[in-house]
Amino acid sequence: MRMWVNGALCDAEEARVSVLDHGLTVGDGIFETVKTVDGRPFALTRHLDRLVRSARGLGLPEPDLDTVRRACAEVVEANPMPLGRLRITYTGGPAPLGSDRGAPGPSLVVALGETARRPDTTSVITVPWVRNERGALTGLKTTSYAENVVALARAREHGASEALFANTVGQLCEGTGSNVFVVLDGQLHTPPVASGCLAGITRALVVEWTGARETELPLDVLERAEEVFLTSTLRDVQAVHRIDGRELPGEPGPVTAKAMRVFAELAADHLDP
Repeated sequence: MRMWVNGALCDAEEARVSVLDHGLTVGDGIFETVKTVDGRPFALTRHLDRLVRSARGLGLPEPDLDTVRRACAEVVEANPMPLGRLRITYTGGPAPLGSDRGAPGPSLVVALGETARRPDTTSVITVPWVRNERGALTGLKTTSYAENVVALARAREHGASEALFANTVGQLCEGTGSNVFVVLDGQLHTPPVASGCLAGITRALVVEWTGARETELPLDVLERAEEVFLTSTLRDVQAVHRIDGRELPGEPGPVTAKAMRVFAELAADHLDP
């Protein structure tokens, strides 16, 4: 595998960043995951716009998007594959031990790994931990992902592929790496960004393309929703057939199936929507 590390392509075995990189020592970094289909990244402009927003929110220098685009193009060209996970990582760069940033400036790493299409349906659990909708990192896609690692491990232990969080006031928020939609009385809803969830790229497209409503929802809406589905870069639209002990239909319901169909058709027609 060929990767881009701080200005140049290199083999993965030769890729190096400093052990004092702030992204490693204190999690001072941001990232984006972009889907590639037959060597073409999907919705790259939206992902790069969010990368800039995350950099601003974390107080990092804004990334040079021309450089990031060039890095993405070279990595994708160097690693042909039918379906890929393109990972853009941008950190505070080498720094002294501790929370203060150093003088050398940010690190940029771009890598691509092969992935497979997700199943149409999946199982999820809820977890007892909460998202802080008023936190300093709320809404930023940072590399500080340990909380998600712990929650996802809990999900795996229970035979699920995702864990869902409430926020500090008991509202439904998001998954470890996904946004969540529910169907109530035939209408499609998703928590607003103010709930503390990440402004997911796929989430935004589904809202635009289906007319879903952004609605404050209690966590227990999962106990009565007619349908539930997840969205993310690699899931696209994925139905949920089990939540904790609650069984839902094994096939996507009518609203979910329509959302899946609409997303697939429009995404195929618009490479960079």
